[in-house]
Amino acid sequence: QVQLVESGGGLVQAGGSLRLSCVASRVTFALFRSVTLTWYRQAPGKERELVASITDSGSEYYADFVKGRFTISRDNKRYTVYLQMNNLDPEDTGIYSCKMGKIWGQGTQVTVSS
Repeated sequence: QVQLVESGGGLVQAGGSLRLSCVASRVTFALFRSVTLTWYRQAPGKERELVASITDSGSEYYADFVKGRFTISRDNKRYTVYLQMNNLDPEDTGIYSCKMGKIWGQGTQVTVSS
């Protein structure tokens, strides 16, 4: 079964940056490069929300609350999707998870201190 493993979370001060990675395993190259990859986040006590996605052709979509601050990218040869997060705000605190099709990763914690 396909597995997704996120990394790169941590504690950072407001205004700082983090780069999240999500690596897929047990998936063929042909499949990985053909799917849309998405980052979600869930803040404490809140619903999970879509942060950004990237299609197989490289088209990017961002939620309004991260436009201009976050950048999603993918490296198909590394079976990896990235989320570069700049100018972080305490409101960005939460568990960030990647999704491929119906498969979810376990998430990585991002905590932004004020």
